[in-house]
Amino acid sequence: MSGTVKWLSVVISPQQIDDINVLGTIEVAPPGSGSLCLLCKGGRMLCGKLGCPIIAKAQSLVKYQNLIESESIQGSTPPGVFVGRAGYPKVSIGPMVPPYFGDTEILDTPELWIGKSINEIIDYRFSLVRGKVRTSIFDTQTDNQFLETLQELAMGSRPTDSEALLTRKPSKTILLSDETQPFGPSAPLKSFKTSNIRVDGRIEKAFYDHDLKAADAAMQLYQDGVLVTRIQRCFSVGMFGLEARRRLVPTRWSITAVDSNISLQLIDEIKQYQTISEYRVYTFRNLDNIYVAILMPEKWSFEWIEAWFPGTTWNVDGKAAEMMGDYEGYGGRTTYASVGGCYYSTRLAVAEKLSMERRQASTLVLREIHPGYILPVGVWNVRESIRSSLRTTPNLFDSFGAALRFAMSKLTIPLRNWLANSTILRNIFFQKKICDFFTEAGKPRS
Repeated sequence: MSGTVKWLSVVISPQQIDDINVLGTIEVAPPGSGSLCLLCKGGRMLCGKLGCPIIAKAQSLVKYQNLIESESIQGSTPPGVFVGRAGYPKVSIGPMVPPYFGDTEILDTPELWIGKSINEIIDYRFSLVRGKVRTSIFDTQTDNQFLETLQELAMGSRPTDSEALLTRKPSKTILLSDETQPFGPSAPLKSFKTSNIRVDGRIEKAFYDHDLKAADAAMQLYQDGVLVTRIQRCFSVGMFGLEARRRLVPTRWSITAVDSNISLQLIDEIKQYQTISEYRVYTFRNLDNIYVAILMPEKWSFEWIEAWFPGTTWNVDGKAAEMMGDYEGYGGRTTYASVGGCYYSTRLAVAEKLSMERRQASTLVLREIHPGYILPVGVWNVRESIRSSLRTTPNLFDSFGAALRFAMSKLTIPLRNWLANSTILRNIFFQKKICDFFTEAGKPRS
């Protein structure tokens, strides 16, 4: 159950928010009695983070609360739509509308977020009001005018003026947890109107092709230069695939489905190419994350390992970094990666880089998540960070040993820890290739 603002007023001091009175409109969903939030109240940083995620969310809500004080939300949608997953196959769908007009594209376009601070990204999320309608994932097969409006909106190529009429004022609720991604206020939707939607012709063509498989539609749009997040948006509202098989897909699932499908098709392509001719190391820092990618002149294989430091979302009470990862060899994988969507978003970034060069490689990508990453912001962060890293000039080496030494100099966790969690590293260190035996056999005796 939601608590009252009195609960939040204990967590956020007047010194941290100038006008504490506005908190009277914010509800709080309290955690269990053993929560660090209850003990900390935003001031003692008991979770080990460099900033309080609860305070960051509240500050964003405060910025927009004066603009969200009625049942009518008027503004320029980026355009943005969402499909929830709670209650699947009955899910909540609806538009996302900020309470102001103008060029709002950046609010729901993660490709533009690299270089933005975590507080700016939270602001983008919290500025979008979600109007919710409960529906079935199979309503793509019915005459559902509201869904058709959302699909037309998802095809939009630029922000669209709109009005969402809600059944009540949007609820501004903060869950006292550092594990939840930031999402803006929401309320059930009574009606929704848009004006002058400019449709992207590339997406429209795929939408009306009822004989084109969903995976093929996603790849076709990707090759035509449509942003991955826009493909994911349309995929979620059931716009692609054979007509009888179209379904609504929760936004979170659609992101990974598109990343996975596109990367698989790119991998099939790059396996036809020659390997790169050197060892490469790419490095990148973003939102207190350190990324290191090692590309090796070998046939395709891929591994992703992430290390969550104490005080981060998935390692709040730990004493040392918690590491997890997944691997695939040349033949690919048959099970879902245990680390989730980040595996597929990284694989896409690597595969598209190799595809552009018409080369293949074995790739090991390492990520350290430090306490400045105060709350998860989505797998887009990994995809766009790896993309940005792979656009930089790499450090080149003639041997794996030299490349690995350089890579380790950019990370804080020692090599032995990565070795214990890496299939690629263990294969290199402890397994010999057939060609190694031939090389040894051909050596002259001393």
